[in-house]
Amino acid sequence: MKKSINQSTSGKTQMIIRYILGSLLAFIALNAFGGGYYGMSGAEGVSTELLEGSPFKNYFIPGLILFVVVGGAFLFAAIAVFARFPIARKASFAAVYVVLIWLIVQIAIIGYVSWMQPVTAIVALIVFFLAWFLPKQSPA
Repeated sequence: MKKSINQSTSGKTQMIIRYILGSLLAFIALNAFGGGYYGMSGAEGVSTELLEGSPFKNYFIPGLILFVVVGGAFLFAAIAVFARFPIARKASFAAVYVVLIWLIVQIAIIGYVSWMQPVTAIVALIVFFLAWFLPKQSPA
C-alpha cells in the first residue's frame, strides 16, 4: 500500500513539475517571439546608438536571432515537456543555455539596459532547476 501511495505522489509531483516547466518554457518562447518581432520591425523607441561597436547597424538581425533561435529553442522545449518526449529534459537544458548565451552576448554588446535581463536569467535558472527533476528519459 505504501509503495502505491509513494508512486501516486511521485506521479502528481512530476505532473506539477511538467505543468510549471512547460508553462515557463512557453512563456519565455512567447516573450522571445515578441521581442524578436519588435527588433525585426525596427525596435521603435530604442536607440541604435546601443549597437555602436557591434557588428549590427540595426536590430533586425538580433531580433531574428531572438525570434528563431531563442524563441524556437523554448517553443521546442515546451512542446517536448508537454508531449512527454524523451528529449524533454535535454531540450529544456539546451533552451536555458541558449538564453543565457543570448543574455551574455547581449550584455557584452549593449550593456545592462533593462530589468528584463536579470529577470530572464532568473527564470532561466528556475527552468534549469525544474528540468533537473524531470526523468532523464521521460516516457513517450
